[in-house]
Amino acid sequence: MIAHPLRFPLFSRLLHWLMAVMILVMLFVGVIMAATEQPDYGTLVALHRPLGIAILVLVVIRLINRLISPPPPLPASVPPAQRLAAKASHIVLYALMLAMPLVGWGMLSAARYPIVLVAGLELPPILPHDPVLYATLRSAHTVLGFTLYAVFLLHMAAALLHGLVKRDGVFESMASLKPGRE
Repeated sequence: MIAHPLRFPLFSRLLHWLMAVMILVMLFVGVIMAATEQPDYGTLVALHRPLGIAILVLVVIRLINRLISPPPPLPASVPPAQRLAAKASHIVLYALMLAMPLVGWGMLSAARYPIVLVAGLELPPILPHDPVLYATLRSAHTVLGFTLYAVFLLHMAAALLHGLVKRDGVFESMASLKPGRE
């Protein structure tokens, strides 16, 4: 086991794990919504829409936080190809976390469906009503969702590799509950 004393700041870790849970819920709710038209569909939609907007807000906060509090460096034992893969996968994750809710919002706008956050509070449309655009964005939302699933699974696999096999401190840098960076 290689010691890696640096951790992400506590706020970064809390945002990471909160969003991880929210994204997992969103992915499962999205798959259930797409797979079935069941009596709970309205409930699922009522959960999916505001949760997507919450994720959008949180990812913007995360990006700002990441600029203010950069992540700790990877240990020297991580090869250059893995460093590049880690950086690329994080860029893709952030892009997907931004794109998914924006495409969903645009899709619903193009269909003239409201995005109700809470009773009495709706988001304004960001695109004009256009059935063809709606269909295109709906397909894009599905493709992005499957892509997010795949990248999320790769991210989890890499985290488990570092936590259970390599034991190089990379997993602990995000999973530690201790306050502070060191």
